[in-house]
Amino acid sequence: MAMKSSTKATTTTKSLFLTFTLLSLLSLSLFTIFFFTSPTTQPTNSFSQNTLLSFQKSIEVYVANLPRSLNYGLLEKYWASNHPDSRIPTDPDHQISTTHFSKSTKYPPYPENPLIKQYSAEYWIMGDLETPEEMRSGSYAKRVFDAKEADVVFVPFFATLSAEMELGSGSGAFKKKAGNGDYLRQKEVLDFVRNSDAWKRSGGRDHVFVLTDPVAMWHFRAEIAPAVLLIVDFGGWYRLDTKSSNGNSSDMVHHTQVSLLKDVIVPYTHLLPRLQLSENQKRHTLLYFKGAKHRHQGGLVREKLWDLLVNEPGVIMEEGFPNATGREQSIKGMRSSEFCLHPAGDTPTSCRLFDAIQSLCIPVIVSDNIELPFEGMVDYSTFSVFVAVSDALRPTWLVSHVRSFSEKHRDEFRQNMAKVQPVFVYDNGRPGGIGPIPPDGAVNHMWRKVHQKLPAIKETIVREKRKPVNISVPLRCHCT
Repeated sequence: MAMKSSTKATTTTKSLFLTFTLLSLLSLSLFTIFFFTSPTTQPTNSFSQNTLLSFQKSIEVYVANLPRSLNYGLLEKYWASNHPDSRIPTDPDHQISTTHFSKSTKYPPYPENPLIKQYSAEYWIMGDLETPEEMRSGSYAKRVFDAKEADVVFVPFFATLSAEMELGSGSGAFKKKAGNGDYLRQKEVLDFVRNSDAWKRSGGRDHVFVLTDPVAMWHFRAEIAPAVLLIVDFGGWYRLDTKSSNGNSSDMVHHTQVSLLKDVIVPYTHLLPRLQLSENQKRHTLLYFKGAKHRHQGGLVREKLWDLLVNEPGVIMEEGFPNATGREQSIKGMRSSEFCLHPAGDTPTSCRLFDAIQSLCIPVIVSDNIELPFEGMVDYSTFSVFVAVSDALRPTWLVSHVRSFSEKHRDEFRQNMAKVQPVFVYDNGRPGGIGPIPPDGAVNHMWRKVHQKLPAIKETIVREKRKPVNISVPLRCHCT
């Protein structure tokens, strides 16, 4: 009897040990699978498996029911106008017959005028949300039709188009209220959203505005500051505190209505076509720049750089803008150059950077205060050269620096650049932007970035609710 009990106990012990061993091996296997297949925290240079895994989630978006006159109706008004843009010598849109598309078209095309087209993110984001759901399987944003079910509320105002129409009219009324159609449209948008239940619930903190033009929503920036703003950079938003103790600008406190905590940096729309890596040919120019020499504010650096570089061997500095008349010249210049100079202008960045990427011309970025789209998803150091302004302004330093990169290193830059080219593309090639979007394109990357902001946005909304009457969340919550 004792022998049987001992045998039974031994058998039970062996069974428990075997079970424990199997469970341990299973746990180790699951950990290994999870660890090596889950998304890493490292930035990616292409639409990798890690990015695809993120599409198991989505962001739920409600589109505010603004009047059509503030988006597609505004496009209809633009195309119906007989007044060319007063700021450029040749307006391509007023050489195009409106018979190229039906006046009854629900989704008119966006302008080809380069001053407007470079800011066309609003059009492609809206086009994706307007696309029938059965065609949106590759979209990160899931459209919902009840604001209470949404993560964010998208405000479908074509703010850039509105601002540029006023600027292009040459009326001189842009910063005024009287006789300013853009001001009236901005006010209509603000009145609409602020009277909505969705805005009242969140104080606007979960509302998304596309403000890629530095002057978009110019008259009501303070009122929409709590919202999520999609912007190309922070240029034009900062103001310095002139009450700094010693007057030194580097010591001044930057008050801002924008912040990397809540806002998203998005790319300009590139104006030049994509060059495939397989199409790349021998480049004979070392460094290329095309743009205006004389700018304001941060653009003073550009003037100094111009004077330093204009007579350097292997460097081409051209006045102009890649508009309808200079487009071919810009394509040739960027595609035949190893490096493309990207100095700050009126704002820290410009469309030029994204034209360079599409042209596989290695960007040389001379802009100390630049913010770039989708950082954390894209590692710009793998295909761009970053130079401090103080170094760039040293005679002969910049040319010597870019010459120091070996041919092998330059090829690696271009290979990495080719991987990220799709990330900066909005256009889905569909009329009106209605149809499936590139899953690895700019629209999806933008929504993924907004999705990353949601925890902080929701926390801020909750904090605001518990504040006593007439007490608001401290301004420090908007700081970067």
